[in-house]
Amino acid sequence: MVFSAHSEEDRYIAKGTFTQTEDQKVVGTIRTTTGDYRYLEGVMDGKTLKLSTFDGAHAFLFEAEVKDSLLFGFFYSGNHWKEPFSGVRNESYELPDANELTFLKEGYERFDFSFPDTEGKIVSMSDDLFKDKVVVVQIMGTWCPNCLEETQYYTQYLKENPSNEIQFVSLAFEYAKTKEKAINSVNRLIKAVGVPYPILIAQYGTSDKGKANDKLPMLNHVLSYPTTIFIDKKGAVRKIHTGFNGKATGESYTQFVTEFESFLELLASEEIE
Repeated sequence: MVFSAHSEEDRYIAKGTFTQTEDQKVVGTIRTTTGDYRYLEGVMDGKTLKLSTFDGAHAFLFEAEVKDSLLFGFFYSGNHWKEPFSGVRNESYELPDANELTFLKEGYERFDFSFPDTEGKIVSMSDDLFKDKVVVVQIMGTWCPNCLEETQYYTQYLKENPSNEIQFVSLAFEYAKTKEKAINSVNRLIKAVGVPYPILIAQYGTSDKGKANDKLPMLNHVLSYPTTIFIDKKGAVRKIHTGFNGKATGESYTQFVTEFESFLELLASEEIE
């Protein structure tokens, strides 16, 4: 499925996976290079497909006319955003590899950060907390539903797989207009989910990805919230995963979990020479 916005440069790709029952009910989700649209549900009303969801922060509606193997319609986000999209049936189509979209720019060999936690203490990649450990850095925002689901998964993973050789840390880029509101949002997330690792206030007042890239100049871009950086015990970036495929994506989520856990196990097993 290809989404087409108001101008060619805003055009972006996506893959929709749906199931239709005998009573015309349709369920599924839409994946993009930055994540998924959660659980979508709707109906086939004659030749019109209607799908919607509310993920706790956004209300989405997809409405399209179906002509043979083609879709033509509009995507609505709340009452303030509308854009056209088109799609074609292609069961073999796959999105670009999420591990190849974000990378260190030429001239950079390390991923570094230095931001305050919710108590104002500066936390840096050079701290003893991360020394000789596998470090998983999550770029996220408390306002982002995919980030929330990923954070829930990371928290559950650590509960089920405690390890002194792995350290998680999140860098929060917040919509909140003031530092105090950003801190409150992060603290609410930590308490609600039971997050056992630091969440740092990387930015507040905007979640603009361009400004986020200014804070993390070693990356070619900040394409998505969330983005996860995997750093080995020697401090080398081994992989950067853009976006998050949640439980609504079914097989894609299962594949992510399998690859995530096996890769962390590999990094943790490596010795420091």
